Amino acid sequence: MPKRGYHHGNLKQALVEAALTLIETKGPSGFTVAEAAKAAGVTPAAVYRHFNGRESLIAECALQGHRIFGDLMEHAYAGGHPTALAAFEATGRAYLAFARKFPGHYVAMFESGLSMQANPDLALAASRSRGVLETAAAELSKHIPEEKRPPASMFSAHIWALSHGVVELYARGTPGAKAPFPPEDLLETGIGIYLRGLGLIRPDS
Repeated sequence: MPKRGYHHGNLKQALVEAALTLIETKGPSGFTVAEAAKAAGVTPAAVYRHFNGRESLIAECALQGHRIFGDLMEHAYAGGHPTALAAFEATGRAYLAFARKFPGHYVAMFESGLSMQANPDLALAASRSRGVLETAAAELSKHIPEEKRPPASMFSAHIWALSHGVVELYARGTPGAKAPFPPEDLLETGIGIYLRGLGLIRPDS
């Protein structure tokens, strides 16, 4: 991969892009501020013009990731789907697509151990994408009798966990990534099993 350097006058973004590459290849704790600076083509001291240190740099990567993710989730949900079920399934596919296209952002967002309490902007951005999935779950839940309807937050959390598990195990080139089925199929069938259990999809005949 060509080296990403500081060539366009945007030092902050050059450092973010350098950090994203390092996060993708070495993990959020596997690189130093000096390495990020070197990859961006600047001195280590230049990093501190915009960031307090590595955690601050990673937090910016995560923040940008959550904003991209929120855009993708909203676009997936509002894509003119014929049914609430189709709209809901689209949000699950968007999760998988994001993890594949933006692996550095994904790791910064979900595997860096950042404190949401210490990063209110990050917490707000993260709540946006969760809110899309919860809205999709609430809309789909309207087809379940009220006395049997799970809370939308629980419904969406289950699908979020399923999506995250498929990504972690089978969609990111990790040791367990050799699955007998494509990740998209695993996610679709997993969501289908869950929705059948709620009575939202008829059992196979």
